[in-house]
Amino acid sequence: MIDQDVRAIAAEDREALIDALVLAFSTDPIARYIWPTPRDYLRHWRAFSMAIGGGAFDHAGALLAAEGRAAALWLAPGVEADSDAIGAMVGAHVAPEKQGVLAEVGEQIRGFHPDEPHWYLAFVGVDPASQGRGLGSALIDHGLAQCDAQGVAAYLESSSPKNVPLYERHGFEVIGVIQPGDFPPLTPMLRRARR
Repeated sequence: MIDQDVRAIAAEDREALIDALVLAFSTDPIARYIWPTPRDYLRHWRAFSMAIGGGAFDHAGALLAAEGRAAALWLAPGVEADSDAIGAMVGAHVAPEKQGVLAEVGEQIRGFHPDEPHWYLAFVGVDPASQGRGLGSALIDHGLAQCDAQGVAAYLESSSPKNVPLYERHGFEVIGVIQPGDFPPLTPMLRRARR
């Protein structure tokens, strides 16, 4: 059994966290829609994931588990993704025929984010060699404990339909589906505030 040892990390430990996310998302339907070739995925995923979730490092939301085998980026209430950096990356490094679809995805994502204070689970991922051992659940539980301590909601978008049941077991509810054009389904999910 792998020791789950979830811990918040600081910015100086970000490479271990990004390494775990690179492995975890290497077969993710949406990551590979954006960058279908291994070269492009490996070249751009690190910066893209940090543009979305890098704010987690400043608010104890960057989590590692099991000696770097699993990672999560939770954005605290009021902390947002770097939309300028995301837009620049898409404009410079995504095939032109996909940019319109991704712009529509971004617009729909903004429509689903709750107006109320919430923690946003930007990413949770487990090295494929360590999946099925409860590491993702440990990272989710750690973040949800913080949500519950503060009495705020949790929100995420599941980039893979196979992960929706996992999130539902943790109390998240499907609140829609984002799927313009040929984009794979992205499922916004909300876990209401608990006291």
